[in-house]
Amino acid sequence: MKSGEGFSIEVQETSAATKGKAPLIPTPLPPPRPEGWGKGIAILDLILRICAVVATLASTAAMGTSEETLPFFTQFFQFQASYDDLPTLQFFVIAMALVGGYLVLSIPFSIVTIIRPRAVGPRFLLLILDTVALTLATSAGAAAAAIVYLAHNGNPNTNWLAICQQFGDFCQKVSGSVVGSFIAVVLLMVLVVLSAMALRRI
Repeated sequence: MKSGEGFSIEVQETSAATKGKAPLIPTPLPPPRPEGWGKGIAILDLILRICAVVATLASTAAMGTSEETLPFFTQFFQFQASYDDLPTLQFFVIAMALVGGYLVLSIPFSIVTIIRPRAVGPRFLLLILDTVALTLATSAGAAAAAIVYLAHNGNPNTNWLAICQQFGDFCQKVSGSVVGSFIAVVLLMVLVVLSAMALRRI
């Protein structure tokens, strides 16, 4: 070795030093959710919401106009049947009107979810209010269905007579109104499920 020339000594790192400098493995980020899927749910939500509006308002109108007067009467009695003769049917009209009004007011929020599929606030608000509307519509429809059953079949144990043989038009309107309310209940159930799925996908 010539004088003046430097030399280097390579020192091999220990296993402890190597462990301290081990490269970190980056965790892969989940792929972004496709916006088309969320927008498709939002469009379906809007269509079902409009159908539920039609079902609830038609049901409310049918029940609210259900009235029939028999063509014969006596000196002291006039045979008439109307929804406001029974508090249960009055509750049905009020409850379904509230549900229908809410569904109309919820349409702008549903449009917002189409424009912004990743918006959590409007979707979460719709989920909560749809659940409340579903509960109200279910209770009103079930209560009215019990009255319709008694009107068609009566109850011999309590001496409640079936009135649909005499008040055929009245019973037909009331029965159609109850069917419409249960269609609205099914649509509201689907809306709640769609909102929950959309929130899970956001």
